[in-house]
Amino acid sequence: MVPTRTETDSMGDLQVPADALYAAQTQRAVENFPVSGERLPEAFIRALIRLKKAAAEANQQLEQIPASTAEAIIGAADQLLAETGLMQHFPVDVFQTGSGTSTNMNANEVLATLATRTLGDRVSANDHVNAGQSSNDVIPSVIHISTALEIRYTLLPALTHLATTIRRKADDVKAHVKTGRTHLMDAMPVRLSQSLGAWATQTDENIERLEQLLPGLEALALGGTAVGTGVNAHPGFAALCCQLLNDATGMNFRPADDLFSRIAAQDTAVAVSGALKTQAVTIMKIANDLRWMNSGPLAGLGEIELQALQPGSSIMPGKVNPVIPEAAAMVAARVMGNDTTITVAGQSGNFELNVMLPLMAHNLLQSIRLLGNVSELLADKAIATFTVKDDKLQEALAKNPVLVTALNPEIGYLKAADIAKKAYREGRPIIDVAEEETGLPRSELEQLLDPVTLTGGKG
Repeated sequence: MVPTRTETDSMGDLQVPADALYAAQTQRAVENFPVSGERLPEAFIRALIRLKKAAAEANQQLEQIPASTAEAIIGAADQLLAETGLMQHFPVDVFQTGSGTSTNMNANEVLATLATRTLGDRVSANDHVNAGQSSNDVIPSVIHISTALEIRYTLLPALTHLATTIRRKADDVKAHVKTGRTHLMDAMPVRLSQSLGAWATQTDENIERLEQLLPGLEALALGGTAVGTGVNAHPGFAALCCQLLNDATGMNFRPADDLFSRIAAQDTAVAVSGALKTQAVTIMKIANDLRWMNSGPLAGLGEIELQALQPGSSIMPGKVNPVIPEAAAMVAARVMGNDTTITVAGQSGNFELNVMLPLMAHNLLQSIRLLGNVSELLADKAIATFTVKDDKLQEALAKNPVLVTALNPEIGYLKAADIAKKAYREGRPIIDVAEEETGLPRSELEQLLDPVTLTGGKG
């Protein structure tokens, strides 16, 4: 039997594990929601504690709670933020009350317990830690705070590293020309650097989209309390709290112009998820291109060779698989699925409150974490380290019948099509067939059909 103690809330007495920092409302949630075993991400909990600390500081300055009580809450928040085992105090399942009230009260109770131990007098979870707040404005605010912090300080640096690594690799391989492909079929030649450059541009544009969404994330519901009217909050509370958050994080948080909209709806979170999904699409594109180019080594394209990281089979000796691109593709799939969930959750703003807030927080932060982690892996263990198999590139280029496209202005589309079909049918280089069929000098054909020239480059 786990030792317990008796805690009391507005519904009566309840037994709580004796060594738990939380109290009755958290325990009720633990018992009511044994759904998934998944908790809200640590990034969310840390942002929640940061907000509670700023709220205590603001309430102290505004003389809404005793100074000694505020100091005890601030000290408790600092203690939690410094603790590596933080999450043991936050056991509430993601699938809980849609407002996230259980998680808000979890934080209030833990901080109240620690503050009471410091102060010696009872610190109230509701009257002191939660002063000037409601779950209905705190949880939407923490969704914005945690998402903004994770994007700025985790995801954007990872995406910048990915784009930089791609451009560096593109510069390294700019001398290599390969067969372009449309519909997975042979097309006009491209430089390998041009293919990689497209990946980098996609990533750069996704970075720009995310940066454009940050100001919207920095607008918080804080100060709206229960429904947006701000009942029980000091008029200066939200602005002061945001300023204190900014001092601690380097961000530009501010009370939203319309607090009702930030409590009733989560459109900004839906938009951010859409931008994350777009980056997931980019990751999927890069991963699949790498897998195709690496395929083989004998029966596939075999244009590049990815770094060998681990054995690829438990039965086939010597087999090596493109494990990093495969992991990246799975991340992309998860993020796309998360976006669908967030879209559905975003529709659950009924009148004055969205009631799928914990789920949105969980999926947003999971998408950010997965994209950040896999972007660095993709950069460092796939893109930076692959080698080019130029002999395979040249072999395919020499027999590429689509090169005949360059002869259209000289001999016309139909004649060029006949030459391409004959070259493909006989498995011969296009230049040999074109010399036979057109009468053009070989020296001229060499210039017209030069793959480097056809990529817009110079030999």
